[in-house]
Amino acid sequence: MTITIGSKAPPFTLPSGPGSPVDVGALLGREKIVLLFVPFAFSSLCTAAVCHLRDEWSRWDALGCKVFVVSVDSPFAVAKWRECDRIPFPVLSDFNKDVSRSYGALHEDLKGLKGFAKRSAFVIDATGVVRYASVNEDPSVQVDFAAIEQAVKSC
Repeated sequence: MTITIGSKAPPFTLPSGPGSPVDVGALLGREKIVLLFVPFAFSSLCTAAVCHLRDEWSRWDALGCKVFVVSVDSPFAVAKWRECDRIPFPVLSDFNKDVSRSYGALHEDLKGLKGFAKRSAFVIDATGVVRYASVNEDPSVQVDFAAIEQAVKSC
């Protein structure tokens, strides 16, 4: 299933570290949300994405949205990544790949690599409706931060 613009965003809870669940579903319909799915913690393009958001955090924070990064890495790995790169927003572990799959953001098999997130971005408005959706089949293509920002501003 692929989530498209106009779809209701599926609710979910994922850990931001061992024993630290984050209930994103509780925010749906109440807050603007940016979901950024990344293939692997600590990889160069994924780190560039989260560091871009970190370095521009005052701008993103001023937009009044909640930002969540989702990776299929373990809760231990995402917690360490967040600590090492001083990431000011939650990085969530979708280790079982259920959320990535429900958003249509999972490579089941890409050139022999099985079960990693597609580099994807979703903007969800304060009513819980997806207003921007971008799912990249090519993991070497970065998300379009300007388009994501524009979508947040318009909802």
